Amino acid sequence: MNSPKFGAKMPRCAAIPFFPEAGRRGEACAGRPGPNAPGMATAWIAGASGLVGAELLRQLLAAAEYDRVIALGRRPLEVEHPKLTTLTVDFAALEKTGAEGKCDDAFCCLGTTIKAAGSREAFRAVDHAAVLAFAWAAQRAGAKRFFVITVLGADPESRVFYNRVKGETEAALAVLGFPTLGIFRPSLLLGRRAQARSGERVAAALLWLVEPLLVGRLRKYRAIEAVVVARAMLRCSFGRAGQGVLVFPSDEIQDLGGFGA
Repeated sequence: MNSPKFGAKMPRCAAIPFFPEAGRRGEACAGRPGPNAPGMATAWIAGASGLVGAELLRQLLAAAEYDRVIALGRRPLEVEHPKLTTLTVDFAALEKTGAEGKCDDAFCCLGTTIKAAGSREAFRAVDHAAVLAFAWAAQRAGAKRFFVITVLGADPESRVFYNRVKGETEAALAVLGFPTLGIFRPSLLLGRRAQARSGERVAAALLWLVEPLLVGRLRKYRAIEAVVVARAMLRCSFGRAGQGVLVFPSDEIQDLGGFGA
């Protein structure tokens, strides 16, 4: 099997152009343990320096279900832990790095913005190509379950470029055929970022004002804490294997991850 070319636009999968936010989800993630006995599993995580990724890394290191955590990223992490191995990698050439060995579950928190990336092409290289490169490497290492953050409104047919790229990434991941593919679509993320985003602050203030009106089907548009998203991803890894594609809109992420550990 050949690795997907980094930076290339993956062809859309006609059979899975869009994952609707309906069907079996949260109940499939309930219960422990996962496919391995506690202390016998290895987790890979990409994007552990980001808002959700940093919190998810902390939770993975505290979880008894994993005795080893391998963090792959473009920059070194200022984190040390007996269970943690960090790898600074070029996602365009994962085959040439040390990203080898066992992987049971993979968690992908890679993501940027067009403004931060500098161009649409650079944004796609991170949010599409790097995600697929990480997924392919994890699958090659034995991963049966892959959990990824995209965005509320992800759709390969969207007129919004950001949402369209996220939707194309979801469809391309489905082609890889993980027995379990967990797709998490949060609304606006809340939390302390290393680099503040003024647009997010404005959006968060506006959502706070209208939050009382966001009920029922509109509840998924409420802003959500990054720690809640991380907790939902980890809890989903405690469910049974072979669940197929599971899509979690933001309100269901809140339900799954909204209570303390």
